[in-house]
Amino acid sequence: MTGTTLTFPAVDAGAVLAGAAHHFADRVAVRDGERSLTFAELHEQAQRFARGLHEHGIAPGDTVLLLVPNCLWFPVSYWGALYAGAVVCPANPALPPAALAAQLADSGARAVVAHPASLASVYAADAPAPHLTVVVPGAAGPAAQGPTAQAPTAAAPPPPTGRAVLAAESLLRYGHAERVLRRPDDLAHLAYTGGTTGRSKAVRVLHRNLLANIAQVAWFRGAARTVLVDGLLGAEQDKERATAHHHAPGTATTLAVAPLFHAMGLIGLVGNTLVGTTVVLCARFDPERFLADVVEHEVSWLGGSPAMYRALLAAPSAAGLRVESVSNVLSGAAPIDPETVRRLGELFPNALVTEGYGLTEATMSLTLHPVDPAVGTPPGSVGLPVPGTELSIRDLTDPERELPVGGTGEVWARGPQITDGYHGRADLTADQFRDGWLRTGDVGRVDERGFLFLSGRVKDMLIYKGYNVYPLHLEDVLAGHPAVAAAAVIGVPHPEAGEIPAAYVVLRPSAMASAEELMAYVAERVAPYQRVRELHFVPALPVSAAGKILKTELRSQHE
Repeated sequence: MTGTTLTFPAVDAGAVLAGAAHHFADRVAVRDGERSLTFAELHEQAQRFARGLHEHGIAPGDTVLLLVPNCLWFPVSYWGALYAGAVVCPANPALPPAALAAQLADSGARAVVAHPASLASVYAADAPAPHLTVVVPGAAGPAAQGPTAQAPTAAAPPPPTGRAVLAAESLLRYGHAERVLRRPDDLAHLAYTGGTTGRSKAVRVLHRNLLANIAQVAWFRGAARTVLVDGLLGAEQDKERATAHHHAPGTATTLAVAPLFHAMGLIGLVGNTLVGTTVVLCARFDPERFLADVVEHEVSWLGGSPAMYRALLAAPSAAGLRVESVSNVLSGAAPIDPETVRRLGELFPNALVTEGYGLTEATMSLTLHPVDPAVGTPPGSVGLPVPGTELSIRDLTDPERELPVGGTGEVWARGPQITDGYHGRADLTADQFRDGWLRTGDVGRVDERGFLFLSGRVKDMLIYKGYNVYPLHLEDVLAGHPAVAAAAVIGVPHPEAGEIPAAYVVLRPSAMASAEELMAYVAERVAPYQRVRELHFVPALPVSAAGKILKTELRSQHE
C-alpha cells in the first residue's frame, strides 16, 4: 500500500463541486434539518454567490473570511468564494473581538461572511474594516460548536456608520457567474491552526495541496481514484480492491459534527463532495441528537474525535443500542484509547473502527488505517501513510539524523499535501518546513510494515529523572479503568525529579474511584519511572472545537 502512486489532476478546488454537480446532480449534497441542497442546487447557489461577491467588488485573489457555523450557508459561501477566485479563510464563529481582529489583520480579508451571533465581534474588532460584510440568516444566539460558544444575544447589533453590510440572500439575485479558474499553485485557504500551544498561525493551503489530500483520502477510505474526463472531475471505485467497509461514489451518508471551520471538518466536506457523499450537518454536538440522526438517516460512516466518541458512549440512549447501518467509524484529532475502540465496536457492530493522523500544516491527512480487516492493522497504530506520502523519524536531539525502523523520535513528513508554510511568517516557515519536509512536532515510531505509532507531542514529553515519559501511554492506561471516562497527563516541575507525570481525570457518571486507586492501577501496568505521581479529578477536560485536549490550560491550572 505504501508504494501506491496516484495521479492528481492539475485543476483548482472549484472543480470538485463542478464535477459532483455533473456526476451526482440530483443526489442530496448537504442536509440541515428539514432543508437540503442537491449537488446541482449547491453548484447553482455557489455560482450566484460568486456573482454577488464580484458585483460588490471582491476580485480573484481577495480573501473572504467565513464566520459561519455548520449550516447550509457554510458550503454555499465556501464554494461561492472559491468560484469567485477568492482565498477562503474559515474562522471560528465564536472568536472574541481581539482574536478576530488579529485574524482580520493577518489575513487581509476584503470580505467577511458572518452569522448574526458573530456580528458583535466583527463590529468591535480593532482592525481595518473589511470592504464588505455579508450576513447569513440565523438567530443572534450561539453560532459555534464547542466550548467557546457565545451566550445568546437578543438581536444582532447595528453596523458601524459607513460599513457596507448586506444580507447573504441579496448576493444570489444577480444571476450566475462562471467559475473563475485558478492555478494549482494559487492559494485556496488560509487555515488557522488551533492555537493549542500558542498564537494561532495561518497555514497557506494551495489548490494542489487540497486536491491531492482529498484524492489520497478517497483512495484509502473509498477505494476510489480521482479522474478527469472531458474536463470534469470525478471519482471511480476500484472494485477489485473494495471491501464491505468501502463505499462506492454516490452511495454514502455521513454526519458533519466537526466544525467546518476546522481542517477536519472542512477537508472532510470537500472530500465528501468529490465522492458524492451526502453530508448531514450538525450545528453542535449533542450525544442524544447525534445518535438519533445516525439512526434516522441510516448513516454509513462517521468521523469524529476521541473526546466526542467518549461523550457518545456515555449517553443514556447508547446503553444497549446497536446501530447496524454504520460500516466505518473514523477517529482523528488525537489518538484513541483501546477501551473506547472496544465500546464503539459494541455500539456499531458492523463497523470497522479506524484511526487517522494529520494536521493543518499537511492540509489534513498524513496516515489512515486501511479500510480492510484482512490487512491486520496493529493495535495502537494510527495507520499507513496515504499515497505519495513519506515519513521519516528523526532524532529528538539531532533532527538531521534519521532513526532506523522501530526508533522513537520526531515525525517528519513530505508529500503533495504538505502546505506552503505560514502566511507572513517566514521565520516559522523556515523552522517547520525544511526542504520539502514538514516537522510535525509529534513523537512516534514506524514499524517494519510502515505503520505509524504516536507517543505524543514533542512539547508534551516529560523527563523524569533522566527518563523520557510519554503522556499518551499513561492516558491509554487510565482510559482502560472502568471508572474513567477521560484522562489527560501533563508534566509538572519537580525539584528532585525534574518533571513528574500529573493526571487529570474525568470519572464516568455514577462511578467511584480514589486517586490512590487509579495511580496504583497505572503503576501495575507501567515501568516504575512512568508512574503517575499526582492525580486530580475534574468535571471535564478543556478541549478545542476540534476535540483536542488543551494541555496548555491544564498546565496553567496547575501553576
